[in-house]
Amino acid sequence: MNRLNMFLLTALVLCALSLVNAQHQARQLFVALDRAQAEEKQLNTDWSRLQYEQSALGKSARIADIASKQLKMSPAQAGRTQYLQGFADVPVAPATPASAPTASGVQP
Repeated sequence: MNRLNMFLLTALVLCALSLVNAQHQARQLFVALDRAQAEEKQLNTDWSRLQYEQSALGKSARIADIASKQLKMSPAQAGRTQYLQGFADVPVAPATPASAPTASGVQP
């Protein structure tokens, strides 16, 4: 009977230590989860800020302002535009009556 009591006592101690270890790991995982959620919230905030900045930087009024002031660009004017010769589109010849389909849909 004495051996059985010692075996049960040892099993009880091992189970208690296992429970303490499991609770410790659960607390560590909870802390890691909390940190990950805080990081996710910070990253979402940064993402929203970056999207706002991108939309502000892409506005056409801002682009036109930078082009005129910093790059000294101006809109195209008809008097300053140069046209190149020799690159005009070739006109397409009209269809001849011989190649047009007949009423029956069959060409002669």
